[in-house]
Amino acid sequence: MNAIIIDDEPLAREGLQLHLANIPSIKILGSFSNAIEANSFLQNEKIELIFLDINMPEISGLNFVRNLLIKPMVIFITAYPQYALDSYELDAVDYLVKPVRLERLLKAVNKAEQFNKMLQPEQEVNAVETVSDNYIFIKADRKYFKLLFKDIRYIEGLKDYVIIHIDDKKIVTAMNIKTIAMQLPAESFARISKSFIVNIAHIISFDSFNVYLKAEELPIGNNFKDDFFSNYVNGKLLKR
Repeated sequence: MNAIIIDDEPLAREGLQLHLANIPSIKILGSFSNAIEANSFLQNEKIELIFLDINMPEISGLNFVRNLLIKPMVIFITAYPQYALDSYELDAVDYLVKPVRLERLLKAVNKAEQFNKMLQPEQEVNAVETVSDNYIFIKADRKYFKLLFKDIRYIEGLKDYVIIHIDDKKIVTAMNIKTIAMQLPAESFARISKSFIVNIAHIISFDSFNVYLKAEELPIGNNFKDDFFSNYVNGKLLKR
């Protein structure tokens, strides 16, 4: 994938390029200290992926993405973890906190590669085929998958695709997250942000900002917080 780096810190750009040199699927076509220079480059080059800092002079990484007419995939890389929710609201592929470890970067790149394959024009359109009380049939990759509701840990949305996370596999299908949310039993699944639906049976813990599953930390969006706490939490809390 053709990619660029945008970060106002020279050492951060250099360190990221050294890491990415170990990942053959990524070809860095440019490295920029600010979003204005990068924007000019994007007018003339086809870029699939941007590695983007958030706190930068002139225009922040978040506002830069908001104003792009043609949006490549974005992996945010920043020293500020508090912007994670904002990044997912912009359909970011991933959000990495500095200093970035190679294994964590590789995981984010693998995710971007998966999304890039989904976005190819020849991708078959997939859909929810059947819904019952206990399971759902999903068509993906020219197959029909029977997914038990109890086995679905969470669902992740990216534009017009969703990734259904199950313990032993991921199912990728072409539909938006709103469509699949309407097919799921409301008593078992909570939409906690623009990008995530979680099976409440798989929640290990939560706070005012995040839901924690066995191995994942998912952000709770401000527009979904009241609904999550009123419908799934308040009535089940033990009182002293």
